[in-house]
Amino acid sequence: MKVLFVVPYPVGKAASQRYRVEQWLPVMEQKSINYRLVPFWSAGAWAILYKHGYTLQKAAGLLNGVLKRLFLLFSLPSYTYIFIHREATPVGPPWFEWLAAKVFRKKLIYDFDDAIWLANTSEDNSLVAKYKWHRKTADICKWSYKVSCGNHFLQEYALKYNPEAVYLPTVLDTTVNYKPIKNQETVDVTIGWIGSHSTLPYLKLLEPVLQQLEQKYSFRFTVIADREPELQLRSLNFIPWTQETEIEDLLTFNIGVMPLPDTEWAKGKGAFKALQYMALGIPAVASGVGANMVAIPNGIAGYTCITEQEWYTKLELLLQNAELRTKLGSAGKLWVEQTYSIQAHQNAFLGLFT
Repeated sequence: MKVLFVVPYPVGKAASQRYRVEQWLPVMEQKSINYRLVPFWSAGAWAILYKHGYTLQKAAGLLNGVLKRLFLLFSLPSYTYIFIHREATPVGPPWFEWLAAKVFRKKLIYDFDDAIWLANTSEDNSLVAKYKWHRKTADICKWSYKVSCGNHFLQEYALKYNPEAVYLPTVLDTTVNYKPIKNQETVDVTIGWIGSHSTLPYLKLLEPVLQQLEQKYSFRFTVIADREPELQLRSLNFIPWTQETEIEDLLTFNIGVMPLPDTEWAKGKGAFKALQYMALGIPAVASGVGANMVAIPNGIAGYTCITEQEWYTKLELLLQNAELRTKLGSAGKLWVEQTYSIQAHQNAFLGLFT
């Protein structure tokens, strides 16, 4: 067996790819499965992609990625499976996927962890949004041998087009990277959030609650991201994200938060931030939207909240009670090990290639 992983991002640069593709590669090696991983964006293009300006360099990076995909077609006959994470090309129709499935007759395994069939325009992607060709998601599902979906909402969509759409959540390696557990007996208490520039706007949903809590309690609100947030909080502490320090930085949290709006796009999000928190023994407090309702055992490993009052009440409770944080944190760690770990889903991942 030989597998070609067609992925968007340079290795180690994007959470979805790191956890849905790259962390499974050692499992492939253990099973003596040969593979090759081919990103669309080069490291140089990715470094400037979400920065203002650099129009010519971005265009050159896009052209280079398309050319790489064209040349990749000549190697397709040597592969048993073509695993496509999200999309083969970031703009335009799914020509690569169509050729791979219909001309080269290859078994496509299509993997996605967002509601990518919906338009989700932001300041960062507004220039190319109209070229994204969102409807290609349905077509790729139809052409695929199997479809791997990050949550049940995504699976429900994919099943409309392919009966071989399976639920495979984004999981964690709890035996190595997520082995430590947070010590909750700390002098200072930190509420924290981790994410990328694309989800930073969701923190605005929580800003009024944190401002209210600041009036009564002393705590730090830490944001780990690739861009500094614009929040009116005196408790704000920004840590630039790096892969090398991610776990160490997460372990500064006593409480982890994951606010989301109640939208179709948000329903397609996985509960990955919450899983990261719980895997390290950090209680998760999240919006009661989509996958969060399944991933967080409410009142056992954390809390799901609908209203601002619920957010305030649950965060206040955890700020005041280290013993409760320890109890919920321990339960969350066990929950992730049993239901959201590599070990728990290894057979389901390998089953994509049968």
